[in-house]
Amino acid sequence: MAAQFGRRLCKGAATTAVAAVAVAALSASQAPGVNDHGRQAAADATPSPDASASDGSATGNSPYYTDLPPLNSPSPSPSTGTGPVAPGTSEAGIPATVLDAYKKAEAALRDAKPGCNLPWQLLAAIGRVESGQARGGRVNAEGTTISPILGPQLDGNGFALIKDTDNGAYDGNSTYDQAVGPMQFIPSTWAWAGRDANGDGKKDPNNIYDAALAAGHYLCRFNWDLSDQKDLDRAILSYNNSREYLNLVMRWLEYYRKGTHEIPDGTGTLPDNRSDNGAGANPGPSTPSTPGRPAAGGSKPKPSPPAKPGGGGTTKPKPPSTPPSTPPTTPSTPPSTSPTPTDTVHHLEDAGTAKLTAMAGDTFTKRISTRAETKAGKAVAKVRIRFTIVGDTDTTFTGGESVATVATNSSGVAVAPALQAGEKTGDVTVRATVVGRMVAGLDYTATVTERAADALARTGDAALTCTPGGEFANQVEVKATYKGAVADGVAATATLIKSADDPTANDKGPFFKDADGKAVRTLTGLKTDAKGLLKLPKLYADDTTGTFLLRITTEGGATLTVELTVAAAGTSSPSPSASPST
Repeated sequence: MAAQFGRRLCKGAATTAVAAVAVAALSASQAPGVNDHGRQAAADATPSPDASASDGSATGNSPYYTDLPPLNSPSPSPSTGTGPVAPGTSEAGIPATVLDAYKKAEAALRDAKPGCNLPWQLLAAIGRVESGQARGGRVNAEGTTISPILGPQLDGNGFALIKDTDNGAYDGNSTYDQAVGPMQFIPSTWAWAGRDANGDGKKDPNNIYDAALAAGHYLCRFNWDLSDQKDLDRAILSYNNSREYLNLVMRWLEYYRKGTHEIPDGTGTLPDNRSDNGAGANPGPSTPSTPGRPAAGGSKPKPSPPAKPGGGGTTKPKPPSTPPSTPPTTPSTPPSTSPTPTDTVHHLEDAGTAKLTAMAGDTFTKRISTRAETKAGKAVAKVRIRFTIVGDTDTTFTGGESVATVATNSSGVAVAPALQAGEKTGDVTVRATVVGRMVAGLDYTATVTERAADALARTGDAALTCTPGGEFANQVEVKATYKGAVADGVAATATLIKSADDPTANDKGPFFKDADGKAVRTLTGLKTDAKGLLKLPKLYADDTTGTFLLRITTEGGATLTVELTVAAAGTSSPSPSASPST
C-alpha cells in the first residue's frame, strides 16, 4: 500500500520513510469494520482480481486528485448555517448543494434501477477524487459551477489522445477533448450519458445535479450490482481505468460510509496533488490557505533575498567565476505524435452478426458484432465503438441504456451488449460508430415481434353446457405457452364459429355480451396475463339447441377449439371436448 499511496501523501520533499509512517498511521486509523448495511467495509474489501474495464471511460482516464482521506474518522456535525466551520472540518465535509445532488441521484437510481444498489457515498468518493467536490462547492443556487471545471486537453502528451468530438461545445476546445464538470465527463461520453436532473431542459455537465445523476446511470449500466465487490470494481474502473484510481475511490467511499458532515457551499478545500503530479491544475478561485500550508494549487512563497548590510536594498548574487560546463539547452520541438489505433480506422464492417429478432419483452439471443478495419482491411484493436439505438423505440441494451461503448479486441471486433426488446414492435436501428473519428457509421436492424404462443390448453375439464335462453355456469379459461414456457401478454381472439371448416362468426347459438348487453360472437383485443392465463367473459345461449364451437387463436398461431352444448334440461349431453391445433 505504501508503494501505491506514499508518494501522494507529501509532495516534493517527503522521504520514503515519512511516507511509510504516514501510510501506516492511515491504515491503523481505518481498520477493517462493518458498514451500516452489514457488508464488508469497502476500503478493506480486496478489489476483485479479474476486475477490468474497456479502453473507454467516463473521464478518458484524465488526471485526478490523489489526496487521501483524513486520518481521523469523520463525525456528523450540525447542518449548514448553524455556526462557523471548525478548523480542518472543511477538508472532510461535503458542500451542501453537492451533497444534496448525490443523495437525489441515489434516490432516482433506487427507483430507476433498484438492482444497482448505488450508494450516494460512491458518487461522493468519485466527486472528491475528480474535482474536490466541485472545487469545494463553488456552485450557484442551481448547482452549476461558478466557472467551468476542465481537465487538461487530451492531446497524447502524457495523457490519452482524444481528438475533438463536440466541436468545443462542452469544453471550448475544437482540437482535443477535455474532461468537463464536477464529475469530469469527456464530451463523447456526456453526449450519451448526460442527464437533465434538475428539469431545466438542459443536460449540463457543469451542473452538479445533472452530472451526479449521469454518473449514477453510468455506474449502473450493464446490470451491475454495486453491492457486489466485483461489480463495484468494474464500475469504478470503467470510470477511470486505473488500479490506483480504484484503490483511492474505495478509500474515500469507506471514509464517507463511516459518516460525514455538511458544510456551506464554497467553504471546502481543494486537494493538493494530482495523479499527473500537476498540483492545482485549473483550480478556479483560490482557496484560502491555512497557517503553514500554501493555498491549494499554489506553491510556497519564496523567502525575500537578504538585505545588504546597512540597508539600502538587496544583495545581488555574484555571477559564477567560470561558465557552466553544460551549455543551456534550447527547448526541443515537441515530438510528432504517432498515429493512434483510432487514427488508422478507415471503415467498419459487420463481424458476422446473425439475424436479430426477439418477441416484445424478451432479450435478443444474438448480439451485434462490428469490426474496425484499416483501408487495407486489416483489423484494428483498442478502438472504441459506440453502439446507439436510434428512433422511437423502447428497446434498450440490457441495463436500460440506449448507448453502449465497447473497445475492439485483438481481432478488431467489438460486441455490443445484448438488446432487450421493449413493447413497441417493428424494426429497430442500432448504429455503430467510431469514437473520436469521422467514419461512416454501420446500421443494424433488429426486429421486435408481437408476443406469441405456440400452444393453448384449457385449465379445467368441466362440461360447458347451458339450457336454451340461459347462461353457461362455467367460464372458459385457457393457458398459453411458447416452447413450453409461460406466454404472457399474448394477443388473442375468441370467436363462436359456424363449423370446424367455416371459421366465420356464427349468427345463432351461444354468445358473449358487450358493455351495452348486446350479443357479440367475436372478442378481439384479448391478452394473456403474467401467468399466461386468459379467462373469457360469461357465455349465454339463445333458444337454439345443439353443439357449437368456440375457437380461440393467439399471435404466433396457437389455436384451441372448444365444444359448447345447448340442450333442454334433462337431456343427456356429450362429454366435453377441446381440439387444440397449431
